[in-house]
Amino acid sequence: MLDLKFIKENIDAVKANIQARNMSADADKVVELYDKRNDSLGKIEDLRQQRNQNAAKMKQKLSTEERQVLIDQGKELKEIIAKEEEALNELESKLQQAARMIPNMAHPEAPVGKEDKDNTEIKRVGTIPDFDFTPKDHVELAEALDIIDFETGTKVSGTKFYYLKNEGALLEMALSRYAMDKLRQKGFTLTITPDIAKEEILEGIGFNPRGEESNIYPLEGTGTCLVGTAEITLGGYYSDQIVDLTNGPILMAGLSHCFRREAGAAGQYSKGLYRVHQFSKVEMFVLCKPEESDALHETLREIEEEIFSDLEIPFRVVDTCTGDLGAPAYRKYDLEAWMPGRGEKGDWGEITSTSNCTDYQSRRLKVRYKEDKKTKFVHMLNGTAIAISRAIISVLENCQNADGSVSIPTKLQPYTGFDKIAR
Repeated sequence: MLDLKFIKENIDAVKANIQARNMSADADKVVELYDKRNDSLGKIEDLRQQRNQNAAKMKQKLSTEERQVLIDQGKELKEIIAKEEEALNELESKLQQAARMIPNMAHPEAPVGKEDKDNTEIKRVGTIPDFDFTPKDHVELAEALDIIDFETGTKVSGTKFYYLKNEGALLEMALSRYAMDKLRQKGFTLTITPDIAKEEILEGIGFNPRGEESNIYPLEGTGTCLVGTAEITLGGYYSDQIVDLTNGPILMAGLSHCFRREAGAAGQYSKGLYRVHQFSKVEMFVLCKPEESDALHETLREIEEEIFSDLEIPFRVVDTCTGDLGAPAYRKYDLEAWMPGRGEKGDWGEITSTSNCTDYQSRRLKVRYKEDKKTKFVHMLNGTAIAISRAIISVLENCQNADGSVSIPTKLQPYTGFDKIAR
């Protein structure tokens, strides 16, 4: 959530940002409610001073009549204050609801656009494979190698569920352990996070836990949801706390299952593992001082690049346009892997993203730090180290051989215990 005073003082910039993000929010309403809230606070403060003055007079020597007048005035003030506080609470609720609709400001260099085609490509890494045979997509490869069973996953759990089998199961565990080892070497605290979070934590991070547009599975009657990413549980770890940043940023890594409704997702680009209802992911999360967040955002991107370079996967990096940022992100980079089985000739598909959310989430979650005797909001950043399902797509399709086997990237072989998947 943006600072309310910032919204009032920068109303035109905030409106332009909402438009650039192709979102719907009423900044004027926020300012109107903000002013009314401040007026109400001032009125209540005046009434409380009158009540205190009334109480002070009661300590003086008074006649019975004078005391009764003060008692009556005190009762009246108490009733007025109670009504004003009730009105203030209602006003505060409306203000918070309206303010939460305002997206974070976008980085001045973020490309302006409405959808992913408006993203700006920054660079490409690796070489797109030039096969001397017609490459298969990951579904064909996986079913022939007996490492993924989509049919039984659909029978048992529904569409967009699957079983990993044989070397497929070992490949998932290898990718998870590889990413966790990488992050441990870089100073991250490793966690395996809960797969459930309270609705207020989801809302604090910026997810909508309810409604038809929500991508989250709510657990009816519990006030909790299945998480769509460990960003939620890592972000909630220090909620309502003052953290110590004197020794540098807090670096966290979380392995979790992720559950997403993927409502409306369809088409060939959603085929197989690309859009599924459940997958595993290793997430990075950072809490830092505001002046550190831009540099740390670049660091998270570099880690993602290093991971997929190690896995010998060709990819490109894109600077995400304003309309595709999502409300919490100030700036976001995506890594898109080359997927030879996508479409007729292959295409790019998103495999990771990393976002600098500045203090947008920390204001909601009340995560602060102290500096120069002042309490300030931390900056929060997140980044996907590896989304296992999409990493499996990338390995299978880019490392396939003419005989239908799949070679395992060299740096992953110590984790799998084999160098090839074949039948």
